[in-house]
Amino acid sequence: MASNNSGTADAGNAEWLARRTAAVPRGVATGSTAFVDKAENGEIWDVEGRRYIDFGSGIAVTNTGHRHPKIMAAAARQSERFAHVAFQVIAYDVYIELAERLNALAPIDHAKSLFFTTGAEATENAVKIARAHTGRSGVITFTGAFHGRTLLTMSMTGKAAPYRPKGTPVLPGIYHVPFPVEHHDITEADSLKALHNIFKADMSPDDIAAIVIEPVQGEGGFYQTPVSFMKTLRSICDEHGICLVADEVQSGFARTGKLFAIEHYGVEPDLIPIAKALGGGFPISGVIGKAQIMDSVEPGGLGGTYGGNPIACAAALAVLDVIEEEKLCDRANEIGTRMVEALNRFKLKNTSRPMGDIRGLGAMVAFELVTERGTHHPDPDAVKAVTVKAAELGLVLLSCGYWGNTIRLLAPLTIPDEHLEEGLKMLEAALDAPSR
Repeated sequence: MASNNSGTADAGNAEWLARRTAAVPRGVATGSTAFVDKAENGEIWDVEGRRYIDFGSGIAVTNTGHRHPKIMAAAARQSERFAHVAFQVIAYDVYIELAERLNALAPIDHAKSLFFTTGAEATENAVKIARAHTGRSGVITFTGAFHGRTLLTMSMTGKAAPYRPKGTPVLPGIYHVPFPVEHHDITEADSLKALHNIFKADMSPDDIAAIVIEPVQGEGGFYQTPVSFMKTLRSICDEHGICLVADEVQSGFARTGKLFAIEHYGVEPDLIPIAKALGGGFPISGVIGKAQIMDSVEPGGLGGTYGGNPIACAAALAVLDVIEEEKLCDRANEIGTRMVEALNRFKLKNTSRPMGDIRGLGAMVAFELVTERGTHHPDPDAVKAVTVKAAELGLVLLSCGYWGNTIRLLAPLTIPDEHLEEGLKMLEAALDAPSR
């Protein structure tokens, strides 16, 4: 067994699991019984020395791989200067440099940026900014959406269990529209009808501050917002003075083959919450938005003690360098193509569990497991079995989905071809149906 940095040598997964159970509340769920000792690019080793291919990327965080040398070096250089002063106390260069860089890269004219620590903070502050700009309170989101675990973002999240614990009500002024997924019998027309019903029955559009939508849903199942639907939302927002917020917390930073997924739509959002892959493993989030909207909040109304941590900002600047220098948007498209082709092969195998819809935008790829071939009837139990089997084989997989029957593939965009193929072979084995 491997030793670890905590000073406890030769502790195995079982011992750490027992200690975790005793020390950590069960509400913090973990998808694996293994405990990591080391990670490098697309590989993870646990405390017992077992190796895994990582198709989870820390939930779309390590798009640039675990411990990318350039990112680690940038963080190390910054740590030699200072680790924290709080931007609200005394400002620093890497915060400004990162804001300037993102303002130039984002698909928003005349943008400004500010930084926080978590994705939930980013989404919540986007709503705060939209409310300050419009003087309104209402927020519209979508079924299946995931926006965070704070009180506001739990209310915005379009799936109750497990994200909204018992006794936690939805805050007033938050409304959910069915997300259009045609193969689950929800059309764009259905969604737009529901939106207009809210305008008629619940809250006038003149009282809505923001419509918040993920270009590609994350926890909801990697369902892509139809282009025509996004354009219609932009028109509705323009007509009624509503802020269109494109939540890019999971889809951003080359994952979909563009730096931002909203670039696939030819639509300019008003605000973009960002997080996850921006830091390459270091905790940072933020909001990019139109300058006149971002400046709506009075001085002192935005911020946070750890927001825009200097080490995380330095890492984020290196992440942007790596994405550009290593052409990771192009690489995302290559990886996604290979994944989708492999999944279509697996779907045709008689020995494979029944598979439903297969979808991918860049390397943001997912597929559904169904109860019967040729249908779209969800089979969440099969998803649990496949993810467990994959872990036994040495593959890290993540499930998701409004119906609980989706498996998402989030390999690092820097993963070598041989590790990608190795992971796909493990996935194929994990999908083999049990013998009867």
